[in-house]
Amino acid sequence: MIVRAEHSPNKAASLLTGRDYLSYSAVTTYQQCPLRYYFRYVAALPEDAVSASLAFGSGVHAAVELWFNQRMAGNLPLSHDELLDAFWDCWQAKGEEGEIRFGTKEDANTIGHLADRVLKTFWESPLAHVEGQIIGVEEELRGAIASELPDLLARIDLIVETTDALNVIDFKTSRSRWSSDQAASAGEQLLLYSELARQLSPEKQLRLQFAVITKTKGSTLSSPPRLALL
Repeated sequence: MIVRAEHSPNKAASLLTGRDYLSYSAVTTYQQCPLRYYFRYVAALPEDAVSASLAFGSGVHAAVELWFNQRMAGNLPLSHDELLDAFWDCWQAKGEEGEIRFGTKEDANTIGHLADRVLKTFWESPLAHVEGQIIGVEEELRGAIASELPDLLARIDLIVETTDALNVIDFKTSRSRWSSDQAASAGEQLLLYSELARQLSPEKQLRLQFAVITKTKGSTLSSPPRLALL
């Protein structure tokens, strides 16, 4: 494999990884462990196991995605049971990809009770009935953010347009309620995504927001302070 200086950033990335773009998850994986990055994005080695925590987060995201897709299509709101069905469909799919490894004091029953609480919290929260027009759910945006870098591919959980703003919302699951410091630390991802999202409605204020669903008993859904780009 030869990467020449005259290759465009997208071409160079494609030669190295088979992808002609960057993703936030790939960049952070490289920052945390270059060898893990190589195994996942260059050698494309399959993972033989996934943590229950990761599978749980994926299941919650799948249920929330289905909820907002139905809302965007103008359909009646889903029931709590339908959200749980979406969660378990995703959980089963993860299990078919590799072994799901449970942590201490975790099993299928505890995961089920937790999913029930978390999705009920979402279902009853004001965010499930967000005001404004939903214009994107798990929306993929792609574009250049710097001439010397490959394109950035962003996958945004929820985009809602109101009369005065474009709201970009990213859902997170967490063991406990986020602090403002945690929101600021995680804000790098949304700040990058904002470079692409602002093109959807350049004349409006762009608001970036995390919606954090905690996994503690009596789960709550909290929104740390917005990172507003004027």
